[in-house]
Formats: sequence, C-alpha cells, structure tokens
Amino acid sequence: MNLVRRAPIRSLFAASIAVFLVACASTGEDATPTLSRSAQAMGSSGLKTLRYAGNGTGFTFGQAYTPGGVWPKITVHSMTRTIDYDSGAMRDEIVLSRAEPLGGGGYPMSGEQRNDQFINGEIAWNQTGTTIAPGPRFVTDRIHQLWITPHGALKAAQRNRATARRNADGATAVSFSQPGRFSATLLVGADGLVTQVDSVFADPVLGDTKAVTMYSDYRDFGGVKFPMRVRQTMGGYPVLDLAVTEVQPNATAALDVPEAARNQAERVVVERLGAGVWFLAGGSHNSVAIEMADHLVLVEAPLTDARTLAVIEQVKTLAPGKPIRYVVNSHGHFDHSGGIRAAVAEGAMVVTGAANVPYFERAFVTPNAVRPDRMAQAGKAARFVPVTDKLAMTDAMRAIEMHAITGSPHAESFLMVYLPQERILIEADAFTPAAPNAAPPATPNPNHLSLIANIERLGLPVDRIVPLHGRVVPVADLYTTAGKTPSR
Repeated sequence: MNLVRRAPIRSLFAASIAVFLVACASTGEDATPTLSRSAQAMGSSGLKTLRYAGNGTGFTFGQAYTPGGVWPKITVHSMTRTIDYDSGAMRDEIVLSRAEPLGGGGYPMSGEQRNDQFINGEIAWNQTGTTIAPGPRFVTDRIHQLWITPHGALKAAQRNRATARRNADGATAVSFSQPGRFSATLLVGADGLVTQVDSVFADPVLGDTKAVTMYSDYRDFGGVKFPMRVRQTMGGYPVLDLAVTEVQPNATAALDVPEAARNQAERVVVERLGAGVWFLAGGSHNSVAIEMADHLVLVEAPLTDARTLAVIEQVKTLAPGKPIRYVVNSHGHFDHSGGIRAAVAEGAMVVTGAANVPYFERAFVTPNAVRPDRMAQAGKAARFVPVTDKLAMTDAMRAIEMHAITGSPHAESFLMVYLPQERILIEADAFTPAAPNAAPPATPNPNHLSLIANIERLGLPVDRIVPLHGRVVPVADLYTTAGKTPSR
C-alpha cells in the first residue's frame, strides 16, 4: 500500500496566521483611552442587549464541494440576532435556502429551512420547533461570533487587557485575546466607530483560522450606532454579506438555557452489526468500527476531538489490545473530518479521497495555538492513504473495500465503504434514512439517485445501508425513498 506522508513545509496561509497571532500578541499602548472614546461614540457603555435583523447572502463554512474550494452559497432570507452581553448569550434565527446545487450544509435541495441557534456562556444548542439538540461542537464558533460584533468586540477588549497601536491612516488597531477561544484586532476609526475585526479562532480541521469582519454604513438608533452592512470571510473565503434592516438596542432577550441543552457530554451507543463490526451512534454523527486480524479500522472521525475521542475510547473496549491503525474519512466536509486530528494523535493513518490529501496536508500543518487540540499536544504528523477509485484492505479475518462515489452533488471527493462478507454499505450524506413510514419526497433527492447509480455501477450486492447519520436500514429503504426499483 502506497502511503502519502505529510509535506514537511508550512503553507503560506499557515505562515500568515502565525504572523497575525504574533501581531495580536505584540506589546502596544494601553487601549483604555481608545476603547472609552469608541464606547462613547458608539453608545456601548449602556448597551446591555441588542437585537438586529437583516437579509443577504451567506456561504456554508466547511462544506465546499471541491477540496480547498469556496464555501457553497446560500440565500439568507432573514436573520435575526439577539444578544445579551451581560450573560454572554446569543440567539440566531435564520431562514435560508440553497443558492447553488453543489456542496454540503444539510439543507434541502429546494425550499427554505429555518435554523434557531443558541449560545449561553459555554453551552450551545439548536432548536427546531420544540425539539432541542445540544450542540457542543458549536461553542467555539458562537462565542467567537458574539464577541466580534462591533459592540461585543469593544466589551471583550475592555475586559481582556487590550493594547493599542495608531495606524498611519489615523485609525487605531486594538488587539486582545480571549484565552482558549480567539484572538482579535479591531480597527477603530478617528470617529470612534469599529470598522473591522480581524480574528483568529480554533477550528477542528483548519487549526488557527482567520476571520475578517467588516462593518460599514453606521446609523444611529437612540444613541447606539450600528452598521447597516456586515461582511465576513472565514478561512480565506466569504461567509456572509448581510444588509441590516432593523436594530433594537436593549431589546428583551430571554436566552435562558433549557434543561434539555444542559447535558453536553458525548454519548456513544454501540450496535453489533456482525462479528467484529460495530455501529457507533448516540449523537448526530455515527462511526463504524471494523475488526481486522491484528488491528481495527475506524470509519469516520466526525465533529471534534471530543466526539472522536469518546468514540475511540469505546472502540478500545470492543477489541482490547488491537490498535486503531486506519481511520477512513468519507469526505472533507468539516462535520465529517473534525475529529481526524484526534485519530492522528492515536496513531491512525487517514484513508481519504486522493483529492482531499493535499488540502488536509496544508490544513494539518497549520498551527493550533489558540486552543491546542489532541494532535498538537501529541506532536504527531498526519499520514495519508489516498483512494482514487477503489482501495481494498484484506487479511485473514475479512475484506474491506473503499469506493469513490462519482457524480454526487454533495462532494467531489467522496468515499463509501463496502463489507462484502456482511453485504453492508457504509456511507455519509448520500442517504440519510427518513423516519419510519415517512412518505417518499415528491421529487427524488439527487444524492439518493447518485448513490443508487454508484451501487449499480459497481455491482455491489448490498443488504443493509449503514448511514453516518441516522439508523441502519435495509437497502430497499434507499430505493423506496428515491422512487426506484432495485435492478436485481
């Protein structure tokens, strides 16, 4: 087997992040006078809560169709953000739809979707109707987003001993760090308004990741100034262009943590699918452990260190003494690759689509100084096993086949795993089973049709689909949902 090892060079992006972090940490003057002047100009001192609304264009961070490509575009029909600065709480109410067919994000192929997203202190959750889902993987991002809002950045700088430097253009750069979460430099104009926040936050895939948020067209709302245009990039590509239509200073903000959101612990539920094959569920993303003669193969290391480490600890009890030698990554979308660094720290080699390898190589040499993850702590280097069309792993115990999914609208470099002995197909995002007895959609999902086409192209005799979201189902469920009849 030909192994591709991590390139021993740092990417230009990694180098720029390092320079930015050094700049944020550089000694400057006390920022208190600048922050006081800005707080006075913007009306921040008496601002306890804030609600603003708008619409525009968004892009789904971490869900690019092509490895290293731009994030997929979405239409933000409405976005209402409510912030309680005193308690560090925020709610985003977003109604969106796809603006292009390629790429991930978990959105329907047509029609609108509403997302309600919350953070309160160190607890994050999502809510759909009355259903509440804890969201520990969103904590870092939502804390970052809350405290880089114009007024949030001023308040965060004031409590984090910021330093200031005067720029040649008359603006003042104020730098601070919120330990373990992000570093930031905000630009304060001569008029005291915050025009830009450059920040670096910890991402499970990219490591230290730069965001640039620009604020313009300020208007006065009862003594509180707020920008009517918000633009943001993350990881080098746009993520938001929002036209603000409404601002309410000191609005009512009921953002208490519901009881259902308090348990943020990772839960791993094990289901035996056959001798030496285990389905690892219990959360939003599943994994599968496969026993070989002298080692284990873990299919999927999703979300974050926390989720993948919880899965790994469970796997170690299933076949004691056998190391996890390989982790199979279905595709590069960040929710499915956010735990790869943790698997690398355990010594696993990463099996992934060949087109993903250069992207991961660049990402995994980026420093992770903001919030060091398990790979940074272990000092391990990632090793890769690229898959172009097919890769077979065979020993005295069993065979495993990795096949490329071609022609999918979800991701360009996309793998599924087939176990010939068990006639099981393991896949992510190409098919997520609906609730039992749910009616098939009126229009077949292109991802479902693509998966069927690939199964039939390869002539795979499949009995069960093991999805990396949802429950294990007979392959007939895939065909029924797609409105198709099996060809055999």
